[in-house]
Amino acid sequence: MASNDNSITLRITLEKPPVNLIYSLQKGSGSNYEPVQVQRSIGDDLYFQLSIEIKCTPDMHDLPDFRGPFVQGPTGGRFIYLDIGSYAGGGGWSGRLKIPLTGIIWDQITAGAELETTVPGTGKNGMPNCATVKPFAGWQEKTGV
Repeated sequence: MASNDNSITLRITLEKPPVNLIYSLQKGSGSNYEPVQVQRSIGDDLYFQLSIEIKCTPDMHDLPDFRGPFVQGPTGGRFIYLDIGSYAGGGGWSGRLKIPLTGIIWDQITAGAELETTVPGTGKNGMPNCATVKPFAGWQEKTGV
């Protein structure tokens, strides 16, 4: 359930990322950010949960827009960053995985449901998946525990 009328809760599953790397949600932007929900991969799925603010209403815009400390990017191209390695406060490898907020529609928000997505943690080359998730499966109403 959404945490209040002006926000929505999101759950991200990162599928089987490479082992021994640190992952986190990025709170803030530019050089002024902090890694939160920091986790070390042991090869199993990692889970991140956050709330983001809804910036507008259905009578203002056809699609919802978002803001808050986890939201990055311009209107119409908003996203969440998962930080990897040194960006997440660990060492070694450095990268970010960009998870789009595009595709969320008003019906999903007004239903009061939490939304979830699953993204691959490992790229085709066996390295951590980074840059923009492709293909992106989108956001669905949360069905699991």
